This record gives sequence, C-alpha cells and structure tokens, in this order.
Amino acid sequence: MDDNVRAFPEPTLRRLPAYHRFLKILAARGRPVVSCTHIATELGLDPTQVRKDIQVTGIVGKPRVGYLVPELIDAIETFLGWKNSTDAFLVGVGHLGTALLGYGGFREYGLNIVAAFDKSPEKIGTQVHGREVQSVDSMAELAQRMHILIGILTVPADSAQDLADLLVFGGIRAVWNFTPVKLHLPPAIIVENVQLSASLAVLSNKLAESLKADVPQEG
Repeated sequence: MDDNVRAFPEPTLRRLPAYHRFLKILAARGRPVVSCTHIATELGLDPTQVRKDIQVTGIVGKPRVGYLVPELIDAIETFLGWKNSTDAFLVGVGHLGTALLGYGGFREYGLNIVAAFDKSPEKIGTQVHGREVQSVDSMAELAQRMHILIGILTVPADSAQDLADLLVFGGIRAVWNFTPVKLHLPPAIIVENVQLSASLAVLSNKLAESLKADVPQEG
C-alpha cells in the first residue's frame, strides 16, 4: 500500500455529504460563517464529532468564529473529489437504471455517467436520457479504452456477478452495486452496496411501531 494514501473513517465519509447539504442551505440564505456547534445542533450530532469530521478536509476554522461557509463547502467538495468529474458506466437499463440515467444531480457530486449498457436486444440501440444503450459485449473493451474506473450495476440478480466480473476485466476499480447480490470480486476492487430492501425494511418497521403507538391502550 502507498504510504501516502491515508484511509479515512467510513462514518466520516458518510457524514460529510450531510454537512455539505446543510452548508448549501446556509449559503442560499446568505449566512457567511458557521460553527461546528451550529452544524451539530441542526443535524443532531455531537460538536466534537463534527469538528473531527471537518478536520479531515484540511480546512482550518477561525477561533471563536468558525468557518467561512463558501470555503467549507469548497473544502468538502475538494476532499470528496466532487470537483473533479469522474466518468462511469451504467449496466442495466431497467426502471432503476433509467431513473439513475435521468438524474442530473450526479454531476453536482462529480459523477458523469458517460455510457449505458444492457444485454437485451430490445434495448440495445435505443436512446435513454440522451445516451445510446450499448451491448454489454462491448463494455470491457470500451472501459479499457476510455479508462473508466466506476461501474454502476443495476441488473437482475442472476446477471450481477457475471457483469461485475466483466466490469473488472475492463479495468473498473469501483462498483456501485444496486443489486441484492453479494459480489465476489478481487480485494482491490471497491464495492459500495446499496441495500434498498434493507432500507425499506427499516422504514416499514419504524412505521409499524409508530402506528402501534397511535392505537389507544385498553384499560
């Protein structure tokens, strides 16, 4: 491992976008400065944790003042790599894949889906949100030629592993996995699993518990 590469805590990486969203709201309201205490209060977090999270970006706040909002936004975006657009391939142009192709907000976070792939003859050659759907047969070669490093996987479960392997063969270094399958890929490949079913299960359970609380207790 390169000694210059430092691993940052994953919880920190997951909290920074929440800070960024809040800071964008403050910027829109014209607020010039913000403190860790203010951020923590609004987001229900501990101020010390917020301060530690922000420190990883390298920005230094002003004593008894805090951070300049535009500078803190810039620091977070730079740290997370959002200022340098990263090209990605999307595999699987079903309902979810189509929705992701149509979401313009990814560019704000430095992600640019440059091509879409599918293995269905009915979809290959069609245009979806300005991108021509191409055959997965050409995916690995194009990924190598274009030096694509991110693959977004939105395919049926029974195709997930094979297409993930194909992405890796094409030089993909990170897979954003929207399938329910646990992928078995080389250790060097970064896999971020989006568990929609797990998130829905938590939501459903919390709703059920909330509805129970609304029922008058007898006796």
